[in-house]
Amino acid sequence: MFLPRPTSVHTDNGEFVLDASTAITAAPELRSTARWLQSVLRPSTGLDLPFLPHLPEAQHTIDLRLGEGLGPEAYRLRVSSDGIVIEGGDRAGAFYGCQSLLQSLPAEVHRRYEVPGVRWAVPAVRVEDAPRFAWRGTMLDVARHFMPKHDVLRFLDLMAMHRLNTLHLHLTDDQGWRVEILRHPRLTEVGAWRRESPLGASPEAPGDGRPHGGFYTQDDIREIVGYAAQRHITVVPEVDIPGHSQAAIAAYPELGVGGEPAEVWTRWGVNPRVLNTEESTVAFFRDVLDEIMDLFPGPVVGVGGDECPTTEWSGDARTQELMRERGLRHENELRSWFVRQLGSHVTSRGRRLLGWDDLLEDEVPAGTVVASWRGMTGAVTAARRGLYVIACPDDQVYLDYRQSERSDEPIPVAVPVTVETAYGFDPVPPELTDAEREHVLGGQANIWTEHMDSPRTVDYFAFPRLCAVAEALWSTGERRYEEFRGRLDHHLARLDAVGVEYRRETGPLPWQTRPGIVGRPSTLAEREAFIDVLVADIKS
Repeated sequence: MFLPRPTSVHTDNGEFVLDASTAITAAPELRSTARWLQSVLRPSTGLDLPFLPHLPEAQHTIDLRLGEGLGPEAYRLRVSSDGIVIEGGDRAGAFYGCQSLLQSLPAEVHRRYEVPGVRWAVPAVRVEDAPRFAWRGTMLDVARHFMPKHDVLRFLDLMAMHRLNTLHLHLTDDQGWRVEILRHPRLTEVGAWRRESPLGASPEAPGDGRPHGGFYTQDDIREIVGYAAQRHITVVPEVDIPGHSQAAIAAYPELGVGGEPAEVWTRWGVNPRVLNTEESTVAFFRDVLDEIMDLFPGPVVGVGGDECPTTEWSGDARTQELMRERGLRHENELRSWFVRQLGSHVTSRGRRLLGWDDLLEDEVPAGTVVASWRGMTGAVTAARRGLYVIACPDDQVYLDYRQSERSDEPIPVAVPVTVETAYGFDPVPPELTDAEREHVLGGQANIWTEHMDSPRTVDYFAFPRLCAVAEALWSTGERRYEEFRGRLDHHLARLDAVGVEYRRETGPLPWQTRPGIVGRPSTLAEREAFIDVLVADIKS
């Protein structure tokens, strides 16, 4: 029934039926959660479900409380014929208890109209639950293909439905800058659109000839962050620097090496264009990060640091002069220097830096959160250095990777990541000691959107694999895929009701294929050999 699987479930005799006499009561701290629950239940049930103050002896109510002996995000759900009681260790816990209540009702509860002929019965049950990890995330790339605000809000609802609590929002890259910065308006005036996109994943892929763009105003960002907070999701922004920065260089050429003009990049892959490391460029991005931190109140701010080629720096006389002045021996130290300058600025405002595991090739600021994407080597190295870890290994939780060996998978990339592969994900490397494991905050699935040009395509790549990742990050104890598979089949009816265009077990539907567009598949052995080369400099 439940997904993710709760820690403890006990079924009892009887049921609770929602009807015209049902009311919702809540402790003062949980009134916003009660109103949210009303907003979900009312359309499909057609019931008024009035909100009342917390009444200890009330009958036939859904009662939301804060409970003793429960940790952060934990909850208890008790259903009897007399009423429903949801206790949370905090407001997030009560919210997750409400999500489990929704999963106890018929899937039609997720429809947005009054559904006739449905008996709104909840089986008598006692559930006690708590998450395994504090960071249960999804990285959503809105830089390669922009996702309009209303679709981001829908995605947040889908995350909340699966008890995911962190949206890592990849806001900038070579192919687009997606967040308004008032002090530097050309970042969106110029950097928010490109003249075309590659049609496929091969280096020779033709351009589609179609302009693409979009950005979030600061008011849009405030709305996204506020909407997420109501669902107990923290939005972590990422401004990717000093590589992956051609959109910024197109807007302000003086940020690039040599100051040469550029357009917003129209290709995929790793770009040799990088930022210069002048003090003025550092100051520019301090301005950017100040506005980002004003918009995003969460404790973590991402600066990327990944895939930063050094060829421009190596061949530039001014960059070499700066390296000598700073006592830097090689270009990787220059990247580390650049990230440290911004990291100290982020830290000065009481925040923590997030970067990809490429940063481990040199000195990393203390307290940094490292996202380990090139397998689990970065997770092991970072934890042993005393850094915080978010595990997101590409061969397990990169949801842009192809989903099977079938020839009709749309624009197939890299190795197959199946639902079963995603379900087997464990963020904690087994070789870590108990003390080192404490540095693993959790994990996330990454959704890179080079080949996802619409929200419905994101649906296809994300679901149901994201359901499997959500359970891997929430549930404790032994996990068996076949047991999960049965609950997932039941859960798919909920996704149908919500309107998610997920990938069927039988393969893509005709309109989900992309015939004739070349991908970039590889074997597992080829991928492992490639990753081994990439991580050779960070192995501890």
